Amino acid sequence: MNAATLQVRVAHKSAETPDISRFELVAAGGQALPAFTAGAHIDVHLPGGLVRQYSLSNDPRETQRYVLGVLRDAASRGGSQAMHDAVHEGSVLQISAPKNHFALAEQATEHLLFAGGIGITPILSMARQLQAAATPFRLLYCTRSEAATAFRAELAATALQPHVTHHFSSNAAAPALDLAAALGAPREGLHLSVCGPKGFIDWVLSTARTLGWPEARLHCEFFAGEAVDLSAAGSFQVKIASSGRCISIPRDQTIVQALALGGIEIQTSCEQGVCGTCLTRVLAGRPEHKDMYLTEDEQARNDQFLPCCSRSLSPELVLDL
Repeated sequence: MNAATLQVRVAHKSAETPDISRFELVAAGGQALPAFTAGAHIDVHLPGGLVRQYSLSNDPRETQRYVLGVLRDAASRGGSQAMHDAVHEGSVLQISAPKNHFALAEQATEHLLFAGGIGITPILSMARQLQAAATPFRLLYCTRSEAATAFRAELAATALQPHVTHHFSSNAAAPALDLAAALGAPREGLHLSVCGPKGFIDWVLSTARTLGWPEARLHCEFFAGEAVDLSAAGSFQVKIASSGRCISIPRDQTIVQALALGGIEIQTSCEQGVCGTCLTRVLAGRPEHKDMYLTEDEQARNDQFLPCCSRSLSPELVLDL
């Protein structure tokens, strides 16, 4: 292992559902893995050169393993397919140390956790951390059916089961989910954390805002961004501060793509404005933010942006490259 990447071995791989596989990673040398906190993820270097982010679902007190849950996504750009088809028990992978952009709010005295589908992975780790700390919490887990519900055994365990409510959307005999009732009115000390598909997160957050939940108590993590639509995009220039070189960004290319063709590589991973790997300082100009990584306040400062998906509202952007 080194400071940049860790070498791990897939100790176990199993099917949680027909579409979700569970991976248990251990250090290739048998030593302890770096500590993490609930909500953390790792970058996984996949066969074929792809790098993708996956949340850690296990108890943060564990140091001997990392546990991932990976959905086989029909709209995959290769990452989930590689995890399912090219990574097996015994495979050796390079990963990053854990990173956390979705940590539990330290100021909260109780937590409401919402998970949609594969969004259970970081939420499950949160539930384990909160249960161990005896911090009050509730977890609502929304899936299509019981068969599509990952980590059922863990959630049914004595320690977690009293805190967990399941909702199956395909169960015609069950009443529709009353989201407003499930959220309830905001109260001092209660924070909401939600993860899952974008539509699910948008639904939960918009309902919470309608109920008067303060923005500071709403926390989310997206697993994927929306595809960048360049059909109505305009062209502009990017100036490299260190050299003064100017590169034209045509309407049909992202900034990352255009710079790469000019021999300037920016490290990327998700390429959807979710992970923050390509975060770049802006020295002049006004970015057109299209990411899901920066907060609204951070975007409003216009001093950094994600060039994998964002563009420019000014004729030129000067980047700290």
